[in-house]
Amino acid sequence: MTETRSKGKPNKTMEEIVSLCKRRGYLFQSSEIYGGLNSCWDYGPLGVELKRNVKEAWWKRMVRRREDIVGLDSSILMHPSIWKASGHLANFTDPLVDCKVCKGRFRADHIATSQCPKKPSKCPGEHSECDLTEPRMFNLMFKTFLGPVESDSAVVYLRPETAQGIFVNFQNVQRAARAKLPFGIAQIGKAFRNEITPGNFTFRTREFEQMEIEYFVMPGTENEHYETWKKTRFDWYVELGMRPSHLRLREHGSDELAHYARGCADIEYLFPFDWSELEGIANRTDYDLKCHQAESGKDLTYFIEEEKKHVVPYVIEPSAGADRGTLAFLLDAYEQEGDRTVLRLHPELAPVQVGVFPLVKKDGMPEKSREVMDLLLDHSFAAFYDESGAIGRRYRRQDEIGTPYGVTVDSDTIADGTVTLRLRDDMSQTRVKIQELPGALREATHAYKRVDRGVETP
Repeated sequence: MTETRSKGKPNKTMEEIVSLCKRRGYLFQSSEIYGGLNSCWDYGPLGVELKRNVKEAWWKRMVRRREDIVGLDSSILMHPSIWKASGHLANFTDPLVDCKVCKGRFRADHIATSQCPKKPSKCPGEHSECDLTEPRMFNLMFKTFLGPVESDSAVVYLRPETAQGIFVNFQNVQRAARAKLPFGIAQIGKAFRNEITPGNFTFRTREFEQMEIEYFVMPGTENEHYETWKKTRFDWYVELGMRPSHLRLREHGSDELAHYARGCADIEYLFPFDWSELEGIANRTDYDLKCHQAESGKDLTYFIEEEKKHVVPYVIEPSAGADRGTLAFLLDAYEQEGDRTVLRLHPELAPVQVGVFPLVKKDGMPEKSREVMDLLLDHSFAAFYDESGAIGRRYRRQDEIGTPYGVTVDSDTIADGTVTLRLRDDMSQTRVKIQELPGALREATHAYKRVDRGVETP
């Protein structure tokens, strides 16, 4: 897949999204009643559902719908020799500079895009009140101790990535699953990096969740699989409603590649602050398996039965952030149409799929609405019941949290058993029989295509 360079422009600010997230229960500042903890966030009732749906959509398409990928959930705490073998102990560092005046700390390679705490209009070092130290290397791994004694022999680390848990389990998984090359191992899990300058809401945090695949292939076939995975992962975001004009695929230059990588491409999203990485797809060669084989002394080869020989597989790694992806889906869904705020989330991702409303709180409509609600819950729809306020206001509340469908029970419902089905994006309405409602909703979700009213759609 060739590089895509779109010319889109962000149409909202991060402040608008942060305000919406707190107001509607998507995200809260962690430890807020104690003044908060920098770069740490808590997912509220809607946020936890959205993030769970993003992870579920990834797992469904990357694992359950494929025969060549299996899952793993490795431990967060692992033997410290793993991080020695992988190079994280020696090389997982960023250059750090301190300001002797304001005591601020900055990544030396991000000075040009950082803000001085005392003069936000300036970068650190741009005015006379700054006094920056020489850069020094800072290891990003969180260190802790295993057991009751804090000694050098008890040191362990919170994993900075989930990938190494997959590599050290390569033989276990391959043999247990009787997997043949090419095959992949997928994992969703927490990772931790002691970032020097986290920020931009949940874009860069010290605690985050990764969705990673290590796809093992025969040496000599890696280029073909690398190209296939770039397209597969790019298309996943578009399939789930993200606008193509807000996405691009950027191939790394030779000066950007990690020493072990033969190729790497970023899927970038047009965040309010600029284009930035959403996901990376890398050709990691056979570097990781060979490093762990050498350090552990264990055989991590794959035996080719037909040729009676052992090989060390090459690895293609699509690595996405669940938190960063959730943020991008929120940003891309957000629109302001006059007095209507709407989140155009794909129905598969929306925290609430269906709002159920009695037109008025009398004439049997609340009771009938509860029957509709029970039917939807029985069919595993995420439904929400609301009888408070005018019907238009209830629609607007659901539009703002991204609910794609609204079901209204009125006097006709009592007479003929039909309800009004309203679509969030274009606000169109149709009548549907109650017993046919679950099927109609599934059909609408399957056929969903985003509609942006008054906004140019690529």
